[in-house]
Amino acid sequence: MPVTVKTFASFGEAASALSSDRGARYLGGGTLVMRALNEGDISISTVVRATDQALTRIDVASSRVTIGAGVTFARILAERELAFLHAPARSIGGPAVRNMGTVGGNLFASSPYGDFTVALLALDATVSVQGGLGARDMPIEEFLQSRERQSGALVLAVSCQRPASADAFRYRKIARIKPKGGSVITLAAHLPSSGGRISGARIALGSMAATQIRARAAERALEGRSLDDAAINAAAAVAAEGVSPTDNALGSAWYRREIVGVHLRRLLSGLE
Repeated sequence: MPVTVKTFASFGEAASALSSDRGARYLGGGTLVMRALNEGDISISTVVRATDQALTRIDVASSRVTIGAGVTFARILAERELAFLHAPARSIGGPAVRNMGTVGGNLFASSPYGDFTVALLALDATVSVQGGLGARDMPIEEFLQSRERQSGALVLAVSCQRPASADAFRYRKIARIKPKGGSVITLAAHLPSSGGRISGARIALGSMAATQIRARAAERALEGRSLDDAAINAAAAVAAEGVSPTDNALGSAWYRREIVGVHLRRLLSGLE
């Protein structure tokens, strides 16, 4: 079946094309869509592109960062103001993938990929999308829960609060092939504090469910406490609550459940 490629000057036109054609997919960096096409995905009949520079814009305010969906991971690594996102960006594939892969595309990457999205979930990001009902902002959790229904919408940007300090945000990817392998488990934690006690903890996990998820029991174990050994052990003990990993070539579901607490303990303790 032939595939039609349509290129638009504005993201609005591209969004309209996506929402009006069930067989249309948006091509950002191509690391997901081109792979699907090369593997013979016959559900894709139209490839939609946009040259709108708004999709590659980065806006850094004093406390909030907005990143266009078309921004690549290589670009993030080149931005000093985005240093808190360098670790997750660096964990995405090799140089060729980082040069092409985009922030917006990573939101649609299924397990064992989508590592950057784990970081965005921990940072309570907002996803800006435009579809048939117009533009709107969605909490990233809502977006992920409805991800399969977002194929007709165009992601415009993501935004999140900049962590107040370097140690308030932590990220760790466990992979069998470093640095570019698929994830066995990916973990990210945002640990804001007030008066020496954690307030508003968010811990996100990748490869532990159908989409990236929060470790809510671990968050509750940390809330209102100092980040000491007792709090860390309490969070690690409940890290596997609510997860539903699957078996794949990188690890079994049983193995992932067994080690998630170990790696959460290391993440919270600041160990490499």
